[in-house]
Amino acid sequence: MQENEQVRQMKEREEEKRRERLAYEITLDFRARREARRNIENGWSLNMQFVAGNQYCDVTPEGGLEEEDAQYFWQTHRVFNHIAPTVDSRVAKLVKSIPEVKAAPFSDEDSDMRAAQLSTGILAYAFDRAKANEAIADGIMWSEVCGSVFYKVCWDETAGRKVGLDENGMPLYEGEACISVTPPYEIFPDRLDCEFSAISSLIHAQAVSTEYIADTFGVAVAPDPESEISGVYSGAGISGAAAQFTREASKTGGKTSPGRVILLERYTLPTKEHPNGKLEIVAGGKLLYEGELPYKNGLRGERVLPFVKQDCLKQPSRFFGSSIVDRLIPVQRAYNAVRNRKHEFLSRIAAGVLAVEDGSVDTDALAEEGLAPGKILVYRQGSRVPEMMNFGSIPDDFAKEEEWLEKEFSVVSGVSDLSQSSTPTRVTSATGLQLLLSQDDSRMAATKENLCAAMKEIARQVVRLYKQFAGNARLLCVAGEGGKTQTYYFSSEELSCDDVTFGTEQNLSAEEKKETILSLLSAGILTGEDGKIPQNNKNRILEAFGLGSYENCRDISALYEECAREENLKMREGENVRVDELDDHEAHIAEHLRYYFSQEGRALAAEKRKLFAEHIGEHKRSAAQITD
Repeated sequence: MQENEQVRQMKEREEEKRRERLAYEITLDFRARREARRNIENGWSLNMQFVAGNQYCDVTPEGGLEEEDAQYFWQTHRVFNHIAPTVDSRVAKLVKSIPEVKAAPFSDEDSDMRAAQLSTGILAYAFDRAKANEAIADGIMWSEVCGSVFYKVCWDETAGRKVGLDENGMPLYEGEACISVTPPYEIFPDRLDCEFSAISSLIHAQAVSTEYIADTFGVAVAPDPESEISGVYSGAGISGAAAQFTREASKTGGKTSPGRVILLERYTLPTKEHPNGKLEIVAGGKLLYEGELPYKNGLRGERVLPFVKQDCLKQPSRFFGSSIVDRLIPVQRAYNAVRNRKHEFLSRIAAGVLAVEDGSVDTDALAEEGLAPGKILVYRQGSRVPEMMNFGSIPDDFAKEEEWLEKEFSVVSGVSDLSQSSTPTRVTSATGLQLLLSQDDSRMAATKENLCAAMKEIARQVVRLYKQFAGNARLLCVAGEGGKTQTYYFSSEELSCDDVTFGTEQNLSAEEKKETILSLLSAGILTGEDGKIPQNNKNRILEAFGLGSYENCRDISALYEECAREENLKMREGENVRVDELDDHEAHIAEHLRYYFSQEGRALAAEKRKLFAEHIGEHKRSAAQITD
């Protein structure tokens, strides 16, 4: 017994030493990656300073930010910030164009149709519960300023509906997908000379409180020194707070509040030695967790990194993307210099420069008080009368250079004056203005494509998480056709994101939808053969204009169509639906035929299609009896 106890204690000591060595190795790996990324991080900090309005600073050879002082005391250092409104315009255009992700069936088979329908419903549900659009809007701001942003797609076991209690009486929840924004400051890849798909390891470092470590992992750790915390920013997903933290940290030399520690999560992709990959978590020099990659979020159920990368502008053979702010900084420096020199010249003309003979006046008093209106200037008898120097008028070169630099902002950023509420004076026709808007969209096409690609990858990972954790029976409520809530019971086996293709649809604003409908009305596309607008089209037009409730109150055709759509859902599940004698048979026949010949209807089994055919035939017989 004593020998067994000694062997057990020896194994425990060896295991403890191994964990300490692993934690130390991960910490050294993080420091090496942080040092390799130092120059890139300095560029991000400089970009954030220029967006915030602190534009008289630069990166020193040592890697820090240094304030630039005026060469002479009388020089002005005013900032005429054109970068911030340019970034705001780009962010507004990108947020407005956030696409809607939908799943399309890979084929017309019933299983693929069902998988695509479930995937689309899950995406709508998960994106709404995870507030994905808000997270993506924050991510767009990060990518526009720093060049890249990352979305962490993980599974939150404490979210969703309560389903029961565990052995200890603690509540159990269904769990839901979680989408959070991870700033580029917190991402440390093993390589910087390749794309995201080519790396084999990634460290996610974030500054958290020691209380968070104790509550989450049950381990007490000592806070890290302030020098270690600098450069790693907490609050992933809260861009405003993180940006403010960045500005305050740069002003205070990188100091942060006490009681914080760096939480390191090192993700390693699968290898022959570790076929499911590795996840190692370290904080305060202690190994908190060691295991496999937790999520089967890759193709064919493989385990990959739970991160999605979005770039503003991609760079060849570079991990991090480039930002528009990088290109605007030289233009902004030149613009500030021109405007300040112009104001200095105007000040010389307005206040004047007085030329006096040496010893003829009290220069100290004159320099202190200036030339006030009505001032009595006393000068030495026999000396020359003090006179104002003539500088002439301001040169035209200032105005030309200023105008050229303002155009340069538009050329470099891809945002024209039209996007910033300034109509060009030479363009007055609607066609010309539309061409200018199209040019703006073309300049931002690459950034929009990167956004769509990131949205598709987020959608794939979300569906794969539900496939992994949904279980045998999961209830899903989504908004269906006509605004009605549809309820689905599904199991994880029914989901297959490898059998569906994900696409993005551009969301139109309410004004754009109304304008499109009015154009269709003018072209006569929405009218019938008799030149009149059918009642169902009237209902949909009024609904698009926000007046659907008024039309439904005085017209019952919308209720007939809604009832027919409910019957379609019942017959799709194999239920035999009887024809009501009070039905509007023409409206029911139209809705049933629309579904019967749709792609989903054609994919139904023969027995279910027979139900539809018999039901439609019964409607036709009832309509014929009423006519007779």
